[in-house]
Amino acid sequence: MYKVSLAPMAGMADRAFRIMCKHHGAEYMTTEMISAKAVCYGDKKTYEIAKIDKDELPSAIQIFGSEPEFMGKGTYLLLDWSIKEGIIPAAVDINMGCPVPKITKNGEGSSLMKNPDLAGKIIDEVVKNSGNIPVTVKMRLGWDSNSINVLDFAKMAESHGASSICIHARTKEQMYTPSVDWSWITKVKNEVSIPVVGNGNIFSSEDALNMFNKTHCDAVAVARGALGNPWIFEDIISRLKGQMPKVVTKKERVEEAIKYLRLAVEIKGEEKGVMESRKILGFFIKGLYGSPRVRNLINLTSKEKDMENLLLSLLD
Repeated sequence: MYKVSLAPMAGMADRAFRIMCKHHGAEYMTTEMISAKAVCYGDKKTYEIAKIDKDELPSAIQIFGSEPEFMGKGTYLLLDWSIKEGIIPAAVDINMGCPVPKITKNGEGSSLMKNPDLAGKIIDEVVKNSGNIPVTVKMRLGWDSNSINVLDFAKMAESHGASSICIHARTKEQMYTPSVDWSWITKVKNEVSIPVVGNGNIFSSEDALNMFNKTHCDAVAVARGALGNPWIFEDIISRLKGQMPKVVTKKERVEEAIKYLRLAVEIKGEEKGVMESRKILGFFIKGLYGSPRVRNLINLTSKEKDMENLLLSLLD
């Protein structure tokens, strides 16, 4: 099994970013989350989000929703479309962990942790429609500190056919606050027989090593820690081998930002690629001398070449 993966991040972990992380050692990828209902209604933008490049395999498709019939049909349609495109996803991942209000208010994402019976039916439908492709589940610790139910929820997911689970060690109410409780990952690992992936507060290779050592999880999933720092995957692998991570220079950061920009434009076209790359580029240059000024100008720039020149100006 893989040890180091890129966690799904809506609006961030697009195809260009996933390919870049793969180049830097990420062993496993997951797409941005995809609405099962939008798939069923044939939304073209949703299918574009679901597209997986051969250069990022192995990669899972992540799907979300709260209605079993839509989740089952959406799974079938996505897999059928992907296979016709020449790509066999590594897994179908069910999002039962997203804490964002626009998702949870519809009973989706981490709201499903309040309704294990419905969650089980959803897993059943996805498994039934996934053929031989594994089904995995992303979850949180629970809705809030008074309703932590990750242990029972993980057992439920396993009993309904989940091949592995990924645990974000926060509750829904914690959103992305600094505090995490990795101890629950350990408790789940001791109670289920399927692989357990740990997620939450991995911002360095040392963090990842600590998670492995403290929780005995089978793998780690890096999310925000990879933004502007795809080298984190190489660093984690180096740590696991007993080696020290490399030091990334300012020049490497700027050059990698430009590589990401070019790849985004190649995939999405100049207008969309430039516009949607702004957030990621901001992470690459964060903390560099002159970066606030350059970041402000980047947000006003619509041409790839102009954006490249702005990034290069940080090396002057």
